[in-house]
Amino acid sequence: MRKGIITALAAAVFGAAASAQTPADRVDPFIGTTNFGTCNPGAVTPHGMMSVVPFNVMGSAENLYDKDARWWSTPYERHNKFFTGFAHGALSGVGCPDMGSLLTMATTGPLKVDYREYGTAYSGEKASPGYYAATFDRYGIRAEATATARSSAERYTFPAGQGHILLNLGEGLTNESGAMVRRVSATEIEGTKLLGTFCYNPQKVFPVYFVLRVSKAPSASGYWKKQRKMTGVEAEWTPDNGKYKLYTEYGRELAGDDVGYWFTFDDLQEGEQVEVRMGISYVSAENARRNLDAEQPAGTTFDAIRTAAREQWDKDLGRIRVEGGTKEQQTVFYTALYHALIHPNLLSDVNGEYPLMERAGTGLTEGERYTVFSLWDTYRNLHQLMTLVYPERQREMLRSMVAMYDEWGWLPKWELYGRETFTMEGDPSIPVIVDSWMKGLRDFDVEKAYEAMRKSATTPGAQNRMRPDIDPYVERGYVPLGFYAGDLSGDNSVSHALEYYIADHALSLLADSLGKHDDAKLFRERSLGYRHYYSPESGTFRPITKEGEFLTPFDPQQGANFEAVPGFHEGSAWNYTFYVPHDVEGLAKLMGGKRKFVEKLQRVFDEGLYDPANEPDIAYAYLFSYFRGEQWRTQLQTQRLLAEYFTTAPDGIPGNDDTGTMSAWAVFTMLGLYPDCPGEPFYTLTAPTFDRAEIDTDRGTLLIEKRGEGTIRRMTLGGKPLAKYRIGHDELLRGGQLTFELQNKR
Repeated sequence: MRKGIITALAAAVFGAAASAQTPADRVDPFIGTTNFGTCNPGAVTPHGMMSVVPFNVMGSAENLYDKDARWWSTPYERHNKFFTGFAHGALSGVGCPDMGSLLTMATTGPLKVDYREYGTAYSGEKASPGYYAATFDRYGIRAEATATARSSAERYTFPAGQGHILLNLGEGLTNESGAMVRRVSATEIEGTKLLGTFCYNPQKVFPVYFVLRVSKAPSASGYWKKQRKMTGVEAEWTPDNGKYKLYTEYGRELAGDDVGYWFTFDDLQEGEQVEVRMGISYVSAENARRNLDAEQPAGTTFDAIRTAAREQWDKDLGRIRVEGGTKEQQTVFYTALYHALIHPNLLSDVNGEYPLMERAGTGLTEGERYTVFSLWDTYRNLHQLMTLVYPERQREMLRSMVAMYDEWGWLPKWELYGRETFTMEGDPSIPVIVDSWMKGLRDFDVEKAYEAMRKSATTPGAQNRMRPDIDPYVERGYVPLGFYAGDLSGDNSVSHALEYYIADHALSLLADSLGKHDDAKLFRERSLGYRHYYSPESGTFRPITKEGEFLTPFDPQQGANFEAVPGFHEGSAWNYTFYVPHDVEGLAKLMGGKRKFVEKLQRVFDEGLYDPANEPDIAYAYLFSYFRGEQWRTQLQTQRLLAEYFTTAPDGIPGNDDTGTMSAWAVFTMLGLYPDCPGEPFYTLTAPTFDRAEIDTDRGTLLIEKRGEGTIRRMTLGGKPLAKYRIGHDELLRGGQLTFELQNKR
């Protein structure tokens, strides 16, 4: 009896402790930090301009992990162990290198400013939302970092003796060079660093401005610059084998490609802490100072900043509350939601100023201006998540996108800090804006947005920044090979056209909603041009030559490993053939009917033709549910894909997270619903992961409940039987409670 009482008490205590866990406790920032997930464990707040990220992809002579030795598009990789500083301002889950600069570092012993000499192995890593810490093995320094929306705080605990704080402006993830730093006082410096060339676009550059303060007056400080010497008969300036010159008497500003600043502290006591605070801005150093002063008023402690960041994450993550499932599944879910809340992020400063889109000058916004619109990725699900759970932010994002049109004449495609990188293809702003409008987000200038959409959908190719190959698309209904890219191996004609079809379908919905019925008919008809690409011989979409013939020879599996292939971008024909979410029934008819469609789609999964990290096919599993009696296939596949590709391991995301897109897939799928056709205000239902999920929306709390395991036997909405597997946004929110009853037989 005594043993039973003790066991019961222990269980009660354990249960209370488990229930006391907050959403932030269930986040593991190390998920997605390898296997090209390109996430990082750095400190950041939701949608924050500032992130403080451990930088370990610059190696020493003995370390092979140098950022230029392979395709690094992240400042941090879980297996690397050579720490060279904290980067301030970084991207999460992207496929091209940029940002990840303004590196701060703490060292002891003789002053060294070459990262290959001062870099160190590290241990004791800890990370949680808004916080990161590690110990520098070489120096015995404990380093901690946290952040506010536009500023950072670092705390370094030193051993006794001499220590240094370094700011390295010459290294970083970005491929752009050039920086300036200026001493303001003994404890404060300011400056700027040029960033950009995302995906190697040489003209897409922009500055980040900073103000940095240290908490302790240094014994000495100064600049450094990579030393150069005169060589050759033509007096050409060349690097002097990587040597650096220290400037100990110069006190104004210093600029160059490889410069930095150092603070030295003599006679540090054992355990003494030196803090570094930094504010950034994409407008000016003065605004960086304003941001720092506003978000870290005098007297604000490191621990207070860390606590505030944690509380913000708990508040945002807590808009969805789940019960049931395993501990690992809850970690996968909340980490995915965490990753989905990093981008898009703030561009505007505390005074509302921001850099204008694709032009010189500064704008002023009443709300917030957002940036990092990786829309080819995020139009598929992430913005739908924002609309459902964070509508006030999605409204600001919509306003930001429409304002970009005002400033440079086009909606964004893949915008980065006021620069259009033109990465990937399509016209992805259209389905984002239309999807939000159709779900009831109306507080933005929709007529201006429609004007912008119609411009990109009708302007001839020679003047069209969004659709440069639109001419044959309009004239023939498709884009032929070789029209836009001279090298057919790098021609993405089919991928381009498929994206235009989806955009035009969404545009037709908005036109109809606004009473522009002729436009609605025009764009709807255009959206059905995908039929041109279907080849009965291959059973897939197939590139078409300029002469109007299918490409021969043709291998529909070519491109599966991201090698260049005619017609398709970063994928095979199988990755694209079912990507007609706006006309699934029409595609099935083209393939010979429901049975053949389902068999062929099942083959994609059975034969490994599905790529879980490739955006065009990530909704494939949901397509079974368009056909009565086949919905069980959706449920089995979504459960399998979650279990196989989304785990608590560092490689627990299947490739690039793509600024939260893969994570948003996991969030929706675990909840039991997915927006499989961007622009249409519908969700396709699947078996949820959790017994209960409460979702805060702008119309109250949506409750999703699950009873049993397996595939769906019965569903109710608002207590009434629900027979269909595709449900409208308004209908779902009006119903208020969605209940699934599952069974282990299909």
